[in-house]
Amino acid sequence: MKINLSGHHVEISDSIKEHIEEKFSKIANHFPTLISLDVIISKEHNKHQAELTTNYEGGRISTKGVDSVMYPAIASAAKKLDAALKHRKGQLKANLHAKPNSTAPDIAHEKVQEMNLA
Repeated sequence: MKINLSGHHVEISDSIKEHIEEKFSKIANHFPTLISLDVIISKEHNKHQAELTTNYEGGRISTKGVDSVMYPAIASAAKKLDAALKHRKGQLKANLHAKPNSTAPDIAHEKVQEMNLA
């Protein structure tokens, strides 16, 4: 999985890159069809934000984590992304299963027709 990392009012250091790669290696293992992940780390009004955006099986998924410290914001966004990907995967799996149709048996219909209800 390719991670596109950018910062807005934040300097992206090597330790931040390593932390992000470590956080998203688990997600990359669980969802091998993920091709890329866009990560934007920003700081506004003394709050750190981590925005994550990706495409998974035809659906665009984006999450955001906000905290006063950068690393918990990244962890929060990663946790939300994992939950959103699991939800999307569940939706796709549910569409594969055939829904049961309830039909009345022919015998009961024939019995009602034979009865004199008048």
